Amino acid sequence: MRPVSVSVTIDAPRERVFEYLSDVANHAEFSDHYLEEFRLERLESRGVGASVSFRIGHRAQWGEAVITALDPPYRIELTGQTGRLGRVGISAAYTLTPSGHHMTTVEYTVSTTPATRVDELREALGRRSWIRRRSRKALRRLAALLEGGSASAHAAGVAAG
Repeated sequence: MRPVSVSVTIDAPRERVFEYLSDVANHAEFSDHYLEEFRLERLESRGVGASVSFRIGHRAQWGEAVITALDPPYRIELTGQTGRLGRVGISAAYTLTPSGHHMTTVEYTVSTTPATRVDELREALGRRSWIRRRSRKALRRLAALLEGGSASAHAAGVAAG
C-alpha cells in the first residue's frame, strides 16, 4: 500500500510528545478504536526493540510492531507484520516538528507491503481509506490526551504466556 500520512498539531512541547510516543504501551490509549487486544511483547516498553502485538479491527487478523529507530525528539520508526501468517509487512513513523510556542505537529505515516495477490486485492478494496480514517482519529485522540493532561503511563500490559 502506498504510504498514508495524517497529521495533527498538539498544544504540548515536542519533547513531551516524543517521550509519550516512544513508550509503545501508551499507543493502546489512543489507538484502541482499531487496534484491539493490544499487548506488550516484552517488559521494557520504551526505546528501540520495544514491541507490541494487536488485533486489527474486528477481524481475527493479528499484527505486531517493533520500535526500530528513535531520533529524539524528532522521529520514531516502527516495523512489523500483519495479515494471514504475518505475510504483510508494515512500516510506520511518527515525525514531530515544532509548531509555534510549545506546539508540536505530529505526522504519522504508515505503509504496507503485501506478499500475495490476495493481499494486494484486499488493500485495493478499501484498506487504505480505512487506515487513513482510523489513523486520523487516533491522532485526534492523542492530541486530546496530551492537551488535557489525562495521558497515562503504560496503558497496555504485558502479554500472558
